[in-house]
Amino acid sequence: MEKSKNRWAILVAAIVINMSLGAGYAWSVFQAALLKANPNWVLSQTSLAFSISFAMVPVGMIICGPIIDKHGGKKIVLLSGLLFGLGMFATGFATSIPMLYLTYGLILGLGIGAGYGTATSLTVKWFPDKKGLAGGLTAAGFGSGAIILAPIATNMINSIGIQTTFKILGGILLVVICTASFWMSKPPVTASTATVTTNENDKNYKQMLKEPNFWLLWVVYTFAATSGMMIIGHAASLAEYYSLGTGTVIVMIVGLSNTLGRIIWGAVSDRLGRYVTVLLMFIVSATGLLLLNFNESLGTAAGIIGLIFIPSSFGGFLGSFPGITAENWGASKAAANYGWMFTAYGIASIMGPSIASKIREASGSYSLALIISMVMALIGALLILWFMARKKTTAVNKEA
Repeated sequence: MEKSKNRWAILVAAIVINMSLGAGYAWSVFQAALLKANPNWVLSQTSLAFSISFAMVPVGMIICGPIIDKHGGKKIVLLSGLLFGLGMFATGFATSIPMLYLTYGLILGLGIGAGYGTATSLTVKWFPDKKGLAGGLTAAGFGSGAIILAPIATNMINSIGIQTTFKILGGILLVVICTASFWMSKPPVTASTATVTTNENDKNYKQMLKEPNFWLLWVVYTFAATSGMMIIGHAASLAEYYSLGTGTVIVMIVGLSNTLGRIIWGAVSDRLGRYVTVLLMFIVSATGLLLLNFNESLGTAAGIIGLIFIPSSFGGFLGSFPGITAENWGASKAAANYGWMFTAYGIASIMGPSIASKIREASGSYSLALIISMVMALIGALLILWFMARKKTTAVNKEA
């Protein structure tokens, strides 16, 4: 009974950690304020800070993954809190674009990677009997960070300015994450192996990287995450451009959709299977991009629906790929292996926001960026169908 209570406390702590780290998803609120406070800065410059930040997430996961698998993650989450909090705090002193890239991009991003991967993988190990629930709730915590922070940050920016807001939020989130880190203990062997065993098909990242199926899924994941990162990074700007409402409200809608998508698509996955669900999410994402692109002729409601469809699918993709990675290459090295798979997310973090900002600056419109993302979603759907066919052929050959 004590162990059961303890693991639920660990789950709550992991959700708090990921919710704090998920504050990074509120970037578009910060970006709007930074552009107003620094007239010489342009959208493509500030957007790159967001891209660098989330491109650093898989780097942090790759560095920390093997340590988590062997020793647990209490100290890693503590380090995560220090990096994330100090990165945000130092952003309050950023007076140049390079300094913004260093503080919000590099330092804060590494903090997210170290903490997010650790909190999620440790929690799943504590719940071998409820992996879907534990993984879904911790992932939802990360997605919900923007829902909570966006209105708070907006009010703070309006009253005390963007620089002071960064400093205060950095200090608060540092304390919250570092405090929660003390619950991040490694489960005893009996808890983690009660229903999970290492089998001969488990592979480490070096073996995984040699397999064509890894690279096929990596491309699928890249295409899956690109549109979501584009929308998250430009939510407030998209709201203004398409007259969909205030930036803060749209950021909250996007954050809520991202959060619920991880839970709802997880339930769909339990019924239909991961790969069919990934296919459906690509279709929903492409539909959302189409609605958003043509919302001026279809109406505001179409644009809002589009901004619900795209991040909800994005959240579902992020909830699906840890399980897909473990299914194909085993659970024993899951944290390290997923860190490498998650580099697809890092590439998408650069591609999505950068495509949008460059096209917006060049043409004055987001339309072409949305069309490119829609094409990527459709290609992703075809690629996951190809992967499913390859997997089926392999299974038939093994039986023969």
